[in-house]
Amino acid sequence: MTTVCPFAKAGRPDDAAVKKCPENQSKSKCPFGYDSATSAAGNESKPEQESGESARVTPKCPFGYDSDTFKLGPFSCMICQALLFDCSKCIPCSHVYCKVCILRLKDCPLCGADIEKIEPDTDLQNVVDRFIEGHARIKRSQVNEDKEEVVGQKKTVIYEDVSLERGSFLVQQALRAFRANNLESAKSRLSLCADDIREQLQRIGNTAELCSQLGAVLGMLGDCCRASGDAASAITYFDESVVFLSKVPKDDLEVTHTLSVSLNKIGDLKYYDGDLQAARSYYFRALDVRRDAIKRHSSIPSQILDIAISLAKVADVDRNLGNEDAAIGGFQEAIKSLESLTLSSEEIVQQQKRLSVLEFLNNQLMNKPSQ
Repeated sequence: MTTVCPFAKAGRPDDAAVKKCPENQSKSKCPFGYDSATSAAGNESKPEQESGESARVTPKCPFGYDSDTFKLGPFSCMICQALLFDCSKCIPCSHVYCKVCILRLKDCPLCGADIEKIEPDTDLQNVVDRFIEGHARIKRSQVNEDKEEVVGQKKTVIYEDVSLERGSFLVQQALRAFRANNLESAKSRLSLCADDIREQLQRIGNTAELCSQLGAVLGMLGDCCRASGDAASAITYFDESVVFLSKVPKDDLEVTHTLSVSLNKIGDLKYYDGDLQAARSYYFRALDVRRDAIKRHSSIPSQILDIAISLAKVADVDRNLGNEDAAIGGFQEAIKSLESLTLSSEEIVQQQKRLSVLEFLNNQLMNKPSQ
């Protein structure tokens, strides 16, 4: 499966190492690995055609929200393009937006009217909340006949519980809200998603799939807290993310990368808080994860880039701790690994990342602290 990639705003050279989530896709892929042709068990969910056997039908959201498509619906904020959160009505035009979004403007973006004041629209917010709570939890009882089938052909139609799509739906909303800096909206949607996954974990145990999903969502929550300046909560979420991602088999490169990035993000927060020993501990843990990954996938350029970035982080802290010899050794090892990396002409993004990290490393060697 493809895990959700956490939001990419890590400090210092790791910025370039985190994948960016595509923003405007005509066909969004479910970040939880489900698509329109795949059920929870990975089997096709098309109705079976044989007479007398059950047909399985996946109900679709009437507002167009599902794991394959995303559109703006009647409950969407036209500014952040996510579901309305803290609904606020413009007076006098009565157009409704998220409170955080509309407070940044003086004119209504839909009609251009001057905004004289903003009032909460609790009735609409209650409708949106009920919509979220009920979304993708449709269950219908079995029936004995499918009226669209040939007369005389009986079969049982089972309408699936599509709650598995709810995670994709909530993450889509959170991503859009986060990009628009509507952080409270993003946190709200991600918290619901995390609660759903925790419920499944209680029912069926710590599967690799659920642990990777929860680890990714917790990492996103950490990014929301970090963006809002709540470093303590961010560290709590990142730490918990690391716990769950560590339970996933190490042969999943995406999960391994996400795990190391979460460790580096904690290290960054500790670094900026002045706790250099703690920062080095987390950076070194990330380096260990990446070294373990490169043993299995030594020919993949992204793994070499990850190693170089981790070496740079550890060396940077060593220098700040006064361990100059260790710092120079780390910078030189990272430079050597990147200079030995051969990339094809098609790997433009990787080459740009390689050159960016190399520039950082060479600058660190040239700018030695005075003795």
